[in-house]
Amino acid sequence: MKISDSYSKNANVVLYRGDCRDLLKQIPNGEAMLIVTSPPYNVGKEYEKKMPLDEYLKLQSEVIRECARILNERGSICWEVGNYIENGEVFPLDILLYNEFKKHGLKMRNRIIWHFEHGLHCSKRFSGRYESIIWFTKGDNYVFNLDEIRVPQKYPGKKYYKGEKRGLPSGNPLGKNPGDIWIMPNVKHNHIEKTIHPCQFPVALIERLVLSLTNKGDLVFDPFMGVGTTAVASIIHERRSAGADIVDKYLQIAKERVEKASKGMLKTRPMDRPIYEAPKNSPITQNPFNNKTLISYA
Repeated sequence: MKISDSYSKNANVVLYRGDCRDLLKQIPNGEAMLIVTSPPYNVGKEYEKKMPLDEYLKLQSEVIRECARILNERGSICWEVGNYIENGEVFPLDILLYNEFKKHGLKMRNRIIWHFEHGLHCSKRFSGRYESIIWFTKGDNYVFNLDEIRVPQKYPGKKYYKGEKRGLPSGNPLGKNPGDIWIMPNVKHNHIEKTIHPCQFPVALIERLVLSLTNKGDLVFDPFMGVGTTAVASIIHERRSAGADIVDKYLQIAKERVEKASKGMLKTRPMDRPIYEAPKNSPITQNPFNNKTLISYA
């Protein structure tokens, strides 16, 4: 496996140290089949400088413009975002950024809700437990491999009860469409994938996008690479990947994770693992409020 610090078609993975806009200049038009990222939310994390909201949106607009340029005609852009909070007021970034994608003729295909259970606890509003993935395509003839990401049927073995198909299976034998609400644990504390990054997203989240929106050998680009989750998901499924970050320690971790992933040694949470599992070899606690059995977060 070849890892490069500048863009090369011959590299399996590109990990660029610096501003993603500089890396984007190296990439030819139409090169990327999938652009997927979770940009900074302008909330003052160590990897970002907090700025007025209009300046933040202007910066995002510049990156989105270049991403649209390098996007393949059959490609997709998936922007995973949460909310910007100022003085207790919520500003939903997916709504604020929608028109930035539309400026470039991109078409929204889904607004996917990623739901998770863990996060900060709020005292003056309901605690946030979801983020959004806004998915845009460049054209109508886009790659979408639904069979690669089907999930188990809710009622396996269900059959038609009337009509010409009576008695025949009513569901796809490969499983059902996962829908636009994705319930996956976020990477917190004892998660098997946890690194030093404060806002790391799970490999399974990106795997579902990589498998459904690209084919083997395609380029997956992440302008805000962080610790390399996009690159890991891409390498596991035989895609090329390129991305940038401004934090050295994150890129070093990304390099280590990618190398392990290429050898099948990186531990990740499987996409098909149940969200909840009763703890093994430990007592099952009781809920004192309604006496219902509690099960642990997997």
